[in-house]
Amino acid sequence: MQDVLRGLYAVVEQRKAEPQEGSYTCYLLDKGLDKILKKCGEECSEVIIAAKNGQQEETVGEICDLMYHLLVMMVDQGIPLEAVEAELEQRRQKIGNLKQFHVSDHNS
Repeated sequence: MQDVLRGLYAVVEQRKAEPQEGSYTCYLLDKGLDKILKKCGEECSEVIIAAKNGQQEETVGEICDLMYHLLVMMVDQGIPLEAVEAELEQRRQKIGNLKQFHVSDHNS
């Protein structure tokens, strides 16, 4: 999967550097961050709905759509794929990766 993500990331970078007419990636990059984030939100919702409905094949497709739009956002924001990989690797190595919740006094 890592090679696939690297390849797709490279294509998005290339589209940003050398826009091509009719390219959906170029369209998103041209419209800017708000459009890209809107698509990320839409695709995230579609992943949730497909998973909730137990539609595995559709869920896989929607996950792919979300990952693509996230890669476009990353390229737009100058976030290298290696930064995400390094963070995931760091998290993978943690033991007891549960967040601690702050206990508040509900009487105040």
